[in-house]
Amino acid sequence: MRARTRTARRVVVLAAVASLGAGLLAGCADDGGDDSSNGSSGDGKGKTTITLGLFGTFGFKEAGLYAEYEKLNPNIKIAENVTERNENYYPALVNHLTTNSGLQDIQAVEVGNIAEVVATQANKFQDLSKVSGVKKSDWLDWKWAQATTQDGKTIGFGTDVGPMAICYRKDLFEAAGLPTDRTEVGKLWAGDWAKFVDVGEQYKAKAPKGTTFADSPGGLLSAILGSESERFYDSSGKVIYKTNPAVKAAFDLTAKAAQEGLVGNQTQFQPAWDTTIANSKFAAMACPPWMLGYIKGKSKPESAGKWDVAVAPKSANWGGSFLAVPSSGKNVKEAEKLAAWLTAPAQQAKLFKVQGSFPSAPGTYTLPEVTGAKNEMTGDAPIGTIFAEAAKAAPVQVIGPKDQIIGQGLADNGVILVTKGKSPEDAWETATKTIDNNLDK
Repeated sequence: MRARTRTARRVVVLAAVASLGAGLLAGCADDGGDDSSNGSSGDGKGKTTITLGLFGTFGFKEAGLYAEYEKLNPNIKIAENVTERNENYYPALVNHLTTNSGLQDIQAVEVGNIAEVVATQANKFQDLSKVSGVKKSDWLDWKWAQATTQDGKTIGFGTDVGPMAICYRKDLFEAAGLPTDRTEVGKLWAGDWAKFVDVGEQYKAKAPKGTTFADSPGGLLSAILGSESERFYDSSGKVIYKTNPAVKAAFDLTAKAAQEGLVGNQTQFQPAWDTTIANSKFAAMACPPWMLGYIKGKSKPESAGKWDVAVAPKSANWGGSFLAVPSSGKNVKEAEKLAAWLTAPAQQAKLFKVQGSFPSAPGTYTLPEVTGAKNEMTGDAPIGTIFAEAAKAAPVQVIGPKDQIIGQGLADNGVILVTKGKSPEDAWETATKTIDNNLDK
């Protein structure tokens, strides 16, 4: 799974580790592709090789989709070329697009980069809305819109999304005198992230020694901002993060939680943060589907079944990617067919069942692969249903070209500093200076 704060680093780490347990299995990112096949020429047996440029583990091969497609199309061979980290993959993709060379037949684009690609590179890609058999209605409206230009050209088929829930430790909630039933837990903070922080205050009053309510300031900030339709840019493309009251309110609420010791003092997806999962040092966290895999990968065996999933205070999205077809490819038409097939509802459902990538195709949300999904960390929690409802209600977000830089700056150069003793005002100033310096580069 490839997720967003995915700030430049987070994007990558999540891509590398997202996996789901108990039948929703995914491995860490590797170079599982066929790196020997960089072109789209035949393989010597009369077959056409279609190449995919990917980052992290998309799971197509692991879910058996390549093999299935090759069986349905005996004249096609599929080879994926995987770069483990998006921070390495995306600059190379931009360079290949600029020089119009070295491109694969299909190129993946992470959600944090899609706005920049749509705005600056759309002429280098095929209009996938015109592919035979493709129906816009097969995707969530907001997912389709993210890869569509103002004049209606759609350059990417959506793969996964990251609808938000809250994962929580039932044992720690019980020890702190809080309810443990997922419905009752969701009611505690329904409709308002400030209520979530208030629950943190209740937790703190009776918290098991050495634990915090939530995992990190960065995770909380990302979750709150994920609920907003306008965050860092407005619909005209203007950078507004410093003047957007929603961003400042999210920062201030997170800073308050940090000041009051309700969140841990670690940066997400760093080794020190991983140990807080392993050692059960926090009770709740913002949790898109791919986070369940991360929890499983970093937890000790005895934590299985101690987690549960509740509805988030507000619907939000955190993560997702696209498949795009460069117009300069050697096998454009075959690439379009493959990209459409890999992202069709039936294949998205199969991918979720095996890999844990949550579908961007709402037609899958009533299929047994989704409704019957379970995870060994969260026991009998109906994760497919919970995430499906969150996906349908998630806001259509304005995604800007430098969303990753801004989000990372607010988290890793901002609210995290409050846990180290810096005032919220000073942390905001440090974050904005860092961001503005990076935006000017």
